[in-house]
Amino acid sequence: MRMNAPPLRPTRSTPILAVLAGFTVLPACGIEEQPSHADQAAEASVAAGTFFEVELPASTHEAMDALGMEIPLHGRLYVVVDRVGDWSPPPGDPQASVPEPRRRVGVAGVPFWGVQVRDVEPGGVVGLRPGGEGVRGYPLDDLRSLPEGEYRVQAVLSSWTTYHRADGHVLEMHRETGEGQNPWISPGNAYSEVMSVRLGPGGPDQVRLSLDRVIPPMQPLEDGEVLELGNPRDRDQVRFVKIRSDLLSDFWGRDMYLGANVLLPRGWEPGSQIRYPVLFHLGHFPGDRSPFGFEPGAPGSGRTAGFSDFWMSEEAPGMFIVTIRDANPFYDTSYSVNSANVGPYGDAITAELIPYLEETFGMVAEPWSRVLAGGSTGGWEALALQIFHPTFFGGAWSWCPDSVDFHAYQIVNIYEDENAYERDRGWITVERPSNRLPDGNIQFTMRQEGLYELAVADRSRSGGQWAIWEAAHGPVGADGYPRPIWDHETGVIDRETAEYWRDNFDLHHHLRENWARIGSDLRGKLHIATGDMDSYYLELAVYRLEEFLDQATDPPADARVEYGRRRPHCWLGESPNRPGEEINYREFILEVGEYLERRAPAGAPLDWLPGRE
Repeated sequence: MRMNAPPLRPTRSTPILAVLAGFTVLPACGIEEQPSHADQAAEASVAAGTFFEVELPASTHEAMDALGMEIPLHGRLYVVVDRVGDWSPPPGDPQASVPEPRRRVGVAGVPFWGVQVRDVEPGGVVGLRPGGEGVRGYPLDDLRSLPEGEYRVQAVLSSWTTYHRADGHVLEMHRETGEGQNPWISPGNAYSEVMSVRLGPGGPDQVRLSLDRVIPPMQPLEDGEVLELGNPRDRDQVRFVKIRSDLLSDFWGRDMYLGANVLLPRGWEPGSQIRYPVLFHLGHFPGDRSPFGFEPGAPGSGRTAGFSDFWMSEEAPGMFIVTIRDANPFYDTSYSVNSANVGPYGDAITAELIPYLEETFGMVAEPWSRVLAGGSTGGWEALALQIFHPTFFGGAWSWCPDSVDFHAYQIVNIYEDENAYERDRGWITVERPSNRLPDGNIQFTMRQEGLYELAVADRSRSGGQWAIWEAAHGPVGADGYPRPIWDHETGVIDRETAEYWRDNFDLHHHLRENWARIGSDLRGKLHIATGDMDSYYLELAVYRLEEFLDQATDPPADARVEYGRRRPHCWLGESPNRPGEEINYREFILEVGEYLERRAPAGAPLDWLPGRE
C-alpha cells in the first residue's frame, strides 16, 4: 500500500482522457498545449480542490475482458474518500479491520464522486475533479466542504453492458455478475489500492490512482459457467439451481438467468416417492446463503434460533424452502412481476423456474402446495405473486411489505402530493423523512436518499431502492429508461406516471378493482404483519389495505393483519408461544405445515407430515 505518496503528474506521452457526461473531452487540468486565456479562465471557474487522475493499466483491461466485460470499456468511475480514524469496529468484533472506502458508501456513508466514462483504453488515464462538469458527488458537491485532514482514497470503475431490448430501446446498464447488483463489490469491476493523502487546504493539486485490481468471481468459474447470479456449489442439504430464461433473454437481447437456493426436506433423495410442498421465501438476492439461515449444528439466534436442528428433526413438516436468485440490470431482485422496464419476471418465475424445480425435485405441483413468504421487498413480492396469480399459489405471508398502496408510498402520496422531498407549509418547507428509529428520530431524508442514488448513477441505474421501484412499477420513458415518478433533483411528482403506477402495481387498488373476480381465489390466503413504527413508514399503506380487507364481502377476505407495537422494520408477527415476542422460523414452519394440512384438498398426499411417512 502506498502511504502518503506524492501526486504523480502526467507527461505528454501519457494518454489522458476525461470522459464527462458521456462524451470525451480534454480535462481542465492544465495539460493542454498552449492554453488560451479563455481556457485558463474556464479552468479557474472549476470548483477548487484536488484533481484525481485514475489510470487503467493494460493488465486490468485484459482481466476485465477475460471476465466478459464489454469492450471498449464504458461505465461509471468513482472516487471515494474516507477520513482516517473515522471508523470503529462493530460491537463484539474489536479486531475487525478497517473496511475499504468502497465498502463504506451509502446514504449515511462516506463521500464519493462519480462520472460517466466511455472508450477507456488500456493504459488510459481518466480525470475526475469533484465539482467539475459532469461530476456528481454525494453528500458533498466538491472538495471545498471537505475538512482538511488525512483521508483514505480509492477509485472504482463500474463497467456497463449494452442491452438491445426487445422493445427497440438500447440501454447501457451495470451488468449483475453474481453479487446481486452492487457496483462496489461486483465481479469484473476494477478498483484501486487504498491511498492515504492529505486533502483540503494545503493538499496536493493532483492525486494519481491506479485501477490495478479486478474483483474476482464470487465462485471460480468452471467451463461453460457465466458470472450472472453466481455459481454456488451444492451442499449436503442445499441445492443451487440456475437456468437460462427464454422469456428474459428475449426481452433483454442477451442471455439472462433465474436461480434458486433449495433447502431439502429431511430424508429427501433423488427419485423419492414422497412428494413435498414448497415454501418460496422471497426477498433480496440470497447469493450462496441457505434458506432461513440453515446451517447444520448451528444454534442460531433470534429468528433462526434452533431452526437448523429443528429442520432435521422428526418434528418438522417435510417441505422444500426455496429462495430465488433473480438479480437483474436494475436491482438485486426483480420484484417478481411483469414489468415494462425490468421484463416478464412474473411469467418467467411461474412458467419457467417453478415448473423446472417441481420436475427436478419432485415437488407437489399443485396450487395448494405452493405458498409464499417474505419480508420488506420480499413481503411485497409474496403479496404481489399471490394477488396477480391467485389460482397458482396457495397462500402468502407478507411481512413488513413495501408500499402496498401508493397513497402511502412510504410517506408520500404520489396521487395528491406535489413534491416527494418536501412539504410546503407556507412560510416554511419541511423535509420529508425516509427512515426513522422507533423513538421517532430521523436517520435520513427522502431528498438525501434520492440524491445519493443520483450520484451512483442516473436514469434509475443506481441499483438502489428508489431506482428499482421506478423500474418495476413505471412505464418506459422516451429514452428507453424508466420514466421517473418524480424529478430526481427537485422531487416534483409526475402525476401521469403516478396514474400508471396506480393502474398496474398499486396492490390495494388492484384488489378493490378486481375483488369480484379474484376474491374467492384469495379468501383466507393473505397474512400480513408489520411493526407500527416501521423504519420506512410502511405500516401506513398496510392500514389502508387492512380497511379494505376488513370490509370486503362476497366473499369476505378472511385475511389476517398483525401490528407489532413500537416495532421497527421488519417485524414478522407475534410468537404463538412467547407472548409479546416475535415469531421465529421454527414456529413459522410449524404454522405453515398446519396451514397446508388444513388447505390440502381431499385425497392429497400428506405423507410429508411428521409421523405420516
